[in-house]
Amino acid sequence: MIDDDHVAAPAVAATMPTTVLPATAEVFLKPGELWFGEGPVVVRTVLGSCVAITLWHPARRLGGMCHFMLPSRPSCSDSPPDGRYANEAMELLLGHMQRHGTRASDYEAKLFGGGRMFPNIPCSRSSQCQRGVQDANVDIARALVAEHRLRLRGEHLGGDGHREVLFDVATGAVWIRHTPRTTRVECSVDASPR
Repeated sequence: MIDDDHVAAPAVAATMPTTVLPATAEVFLKPGELWFGEGPVVVRTVLGSCVAITLWHPARRLGGMCHFMLPSRPSCSDSPPDGRYANEAMELLLGHMQRHGTRASDYEAKLFGGGRMFPNIPCSRSSQCQRGVQDANVDIARALVAEHRLRLRGEHLGGDGHREVLFDVATGAVWIRHTPRTTRVECSVDASPR
């Protein structure tokens, strides 16, 4: 259970579901993709240095997930919003919220990913060793949640290795499987209101 005042990795371990119930649809997000909707849907993705943001509306039981790769585009563009970039993925999610007649402040957010994928590779420049794209992704995800007044209910960020994330849109429950460089950790991030 995540304390409303303290957001951290969950203390309760749970087994990640190995199969999806027959009545449940499954959506797999690749980097740069997002999904938003309602119903018996499980949204799944695999993260390294990328970050996923899950959003869930407890009263309406709808939500979405994005899987972004970078904090923002390297230069300004007149192109339509692109889910590969955090700020643009959030813009797309906000559009879905608006089309469903909801406000960002009504949603619970959870953040995942931002892992160092190659922690043992020496860097040629010390600044690269201090902070990498994974750190910038974590920073922007937290900033976007605060900027849009989303209620941050949990996070599992940083460290080494990759994560598999499953988000049950009907219940708001999220399961993660974190595979660090040496060990594997499974846990559940409880989305139930207090």
